Amino acid sequence: MRFEALQADITTLRVDAIVNAANSSLLGGGGVDGAIHRAAGPGLVEECRRLGGCNVGDARITGGHQLPARHVVHTVGPVWRGGDRGEPEALASCYRRSLALADAANCTSIAFPCISTGIYGYPLAPAAEIAIRTVSTFDAAHLELVVFSCFSAGDLDVYQRLLAALE
Repeated sequence: MRFEALQADITTLRVDAIVNAANSSLLGGGGVDGAIHRAAGPGLVEECRRLGGCNVGDARITGGHQLPARHVVHTVGPVWRGGDRGEPEALASCYRRSLALADAANCTSIAFPCISTGIYGYPLAPAAEIAIRTVSTFDAAHLELVVFSCFSAGDLDVYQRLLAALE
């Protein structure tokens, strides 16, 4: 698999699947979750209603509706509570479950936001380390490209440094 990090609006990326850092209702919220729901249009929330929610560390897949991406993978990241209450394991599970669903849907490309680093308060550097470690060890049948879509230049710098260390 190839890895890229870029500063972008994830809702504009032309990849097979984008990942939504969702809340457990899957019905929209703030941050990237709200942006994805707004850009995808009302069909996304209708499809999400039928899913019945999602637990922390798990994921669900839907269509992309009005997004350039064919699919949206919704995952519920952990709220940061100091790091000793299972947060690292739950965050790694978000990435593994998202990759598994996208790969099973024959996606060749996927874009991730910085899961749990917004309102959920997960510190960026350890979250990025978990993201890259988890994604780089995933055995994919179809996925060829993983994009880390960063909201800010500071986030992008962290991801670029960590990805450079993989080479």
